[in-house]
Amino acid sequence: MPKTIKYGFIGAGFVARFHLASILHIRDIEIAGIVAHRGAHELAKLTKYWGIGEAIVYDSIAEMAEQVDVLAIFTPNQTRVAVMEEIAAAVRDGAELKGVICEKPLGRNLAEARRLVDLAAEAQLSTAYFENQLFMKAIRIQKTQLAGVEQQMGPLSLARSSEEHCGPHENWFWNPTRQGGGVLSDMGCHSIAVGRYVLTPFERGLTFLEPVSVNAEVGLLKWGEPYWRDKLLRERNVDYRQTPAEDFATGIITYRNPQTGQKVKAQFTNSWMFDKQGLRLLMDGMGPGYAFEINTLVSPLTLFIADSAAEAIEDAESALEKATSSRGLLTIQCNEPDLYGYMDENVDALEAFRQGRDAMLPWKYGLEVTRLVMASYLSAERKRTVDLTDPAVMQELESYVPLIQQGRGAEQLY
Repeated sequence: MPKTIKYGFIGAGFVARFHLASILHIRDIEIAGIVAHRGAHELAKLTKYWGIGEAIVYDSIAEMAEQVDVLAIFTPNQTRVAVMEEIAAAVRDGAELKGVICEKPLGRNLAEARRLVDLAAEAQLSTAYFENQLFMKAIRIQKTQLAGVEQQMGPLSLARSSEEHCGPHENWFWNPTRQGGGVLSDMGCHSIAVGRYVLTPFERGLTFLEPVSVNAEVGLLKWGEPYWRDKLLRERNVDYRQTPAEDFATGIITYRNPQTGQKVKAQFTNSWMFDKQGLRLLMDGMGPGYAFEINTLVSPLTLFIADSAAEAIEDAESALEKATSSRGLLTIQCNEPDLYGYMDENVDALEAFRQGRDAMLPWKYGLEVTRLVMASYLSAERKRTVDLTDPAVMQELESYVPLIQQGRGAEQLY
């Protein structure tokens, strides 16, 4: 088995660039190819400049699949099924792939996520669902540090997880029919996954806790106001008068420990209206006699830029993702790909594919996250708690498409 694993990137947008920055710090991954509708040549140029691969720009997925070991799907959400169908066809035609990666979310709804799982199984491909926040060192270290306390006192009973910033980078993220919804689809998948993970007793499986119920709300609190709607239409060509998406979501998911019967709760909160330093991940958990807290805006480095010096700053986001200012007191994170877990999830996928197995988070896990996101949308839409132990509800979720995802968000949000 060759030491270096050759990756082929499908997509060259924001998340592809973030993964490229994380791979810069990892040995034995080479970016051998890129397929993208736009940005491929720019990403290839950066790849070569950083010395992490030849990054040949191919015209098709089928052509690239013949030259790489792993394909990474970093395309917009509405393209995922079609992309995976091309990958499966390439395997049937003889491409010898070791595995396939998909950035979160696995699908815009449960039917799409299940289709991806089935296609990967038919192609006999190992899978990695990229949910970076579960790989954050702070998240994983708190579990090992508190393992002894948990054994003596009992597991965490309450977890809270939030991700908030001022809004997505790319236009398609704002379009609910393309992206799959608003902030709940975009970032709720992160927070829901983190909540379940940190509540899970040490060394138990990812889906050990059984979902019991979800009660969620969504709202359009900032980007539905006339000034912000006009700005969105002018700058993003997305009309929230006609097809709005939620910019705020919150909810509580109740889980049950199947061994002890104990019920625990995970609260999630997400917004596109956090107009402060930049991206904030805020997570905490509470157990009997102990707790943890993570805040990514707490950094060992801060800078102050006066108005007279602010023009020297060309790119505020070079300091912090989603930064909204280039002056004043600035929070600086020196290695965001490491802080947010991108590096560790790529290392995990590398080792898994070398060994011919699924990564820590296989696509079947991504399917379960999608189920909980859809249940949250259903709860918000129906304005009631959704019973996740009801077989009829679980069957309904299989084909459920939220109103917001259908482009009918005005019926719910206004």
